[in-house]
Amino acid sequence: MIIVGLTGWGDHDSLYEGKVSPRDKLKEYSSHFPAVEVDASFYAVQPVRNAAKWVDDTPDNFQFIVKAYQGMTGHQRGEIPFADKNEMFTAYKESLKPYLEANKHAMTLFQFPPWFDLRKENVDYLRWCREQMGDVDCALEFRNQSWFEGEMREKTLDFMREEKWIHSICDEPQAGEGSISTVLQSTSKDKVLVRFHGRNVHGWNKKGKGQDWRAVRYLYRYNQAELTEWAENLKKLNESTSQVFALFNNNSGGDAADNAKQMVELLDIEYEGLNPRQLDLF
Repeated sequence: MIIVGLTGWGDHDSLYEGKVSPRDKLKEYSSHFPAVEVDASFYAVQPVRNAAKWVDDTPDNFQFIVKAYQGMTGHQRGEIPFADKNEMFTAYKESLKPYLEANKHAMTLFQFPPWFDLRKENVDYLRWCREQMGDVDCALEFRNQSWFEGEMREKTLDFMREEKWIHSICDEPQAGEGSISTVLQSTSKDKVLVRFHGRNVHGWNKKGKGQDWRAVRYLYRYNQAELTEWAENLKKLNESTSQVFALFNNNSGGDAADNAKQMVELLDIEYEGLNPRQLDLF
């Protein structure tokens, strides 16, 4: 099964016709797509009540890809707001309980920063992270090309299989050391993740003067030829992996939802069990 969705549900204006309050956007979002990536968990370990509400707002078969907290992946600058890393991981796992209990947790995504390169201490840390997460399904995404350079490509994939990491495959600009090529291999028979970051080479490493860097980095709209090629890639991945999650993150210009809808159409998928569409009465 190929499961298409978006990263976050708050900023996709083309999905929300009429007046949809921020509180109700996930309900409306889940009338369009069967999965979503939770970004809020990257910025702070979320209260259990938040996940409980999001679980209640979505249909029974809906799936969440929950980003690991930035302190867990080394993005956090300065001191983490926990006594130590053990406490941080314990708090994060506690925040996942509503998803897990409702069988709506597809995976936790560990996205590591560009400076997380291939070295022994980082490999050891990945092993430690996976041990801390126990039976929770976890995906791994790199942003440093050293992990897939030359002979290290197969060694990295073998490591991910041995440690039970789901591969998060990227479509992103090829813009130097802080980007990785698309490695079309799953490391699990059950799940694989594909994240579409766009192909804005100019914006990938540029933070933008006086503006949010995200507004520059993810400004890209996939054309029909690119989506058609990726539709075939997703089908091939689905031959060896039961569930292929495909998430569009190219939303700086509001393009993610439209591209995701195009992908669903190209794949000729009609999802069942979505939330009913809300009627715009006012």
